[in-house]
Amino acid sequence: VSMGVLTCMKYLMFIFNVLVFAGGTCLAGMGVWVAVDPAGFQDIVAARAVLSAGAWLLLAVGIALSLLGFLGCCGALRRSRPLLLL
Repeated sequence: VSMGVLTCMKYLMFIFNVLVFAGGTCLAGMGVWVAVDPAGFQDIVAARAVLSAGAWLLLAVGIALSLLGFLGCCGALRRSRPLLLL
């Protein structure tokens, strides 16, 4: 396989992982907003326990995706197979 193809794959993997990181950060931010905002969502969340659990689930999934995207970016730039497999 030529070097150009490997370089292209490296940067495509980096871009994909940046998108995963950005999506996870947005989910985590939305989870914090829903869990903490007293004026906007607290009335709805307090009325239904499922929505409160959903806010914490959004936060947990967002943090996990952010971590996964960050490790993927590091793995793509350093060409580290263990980080990419993680």
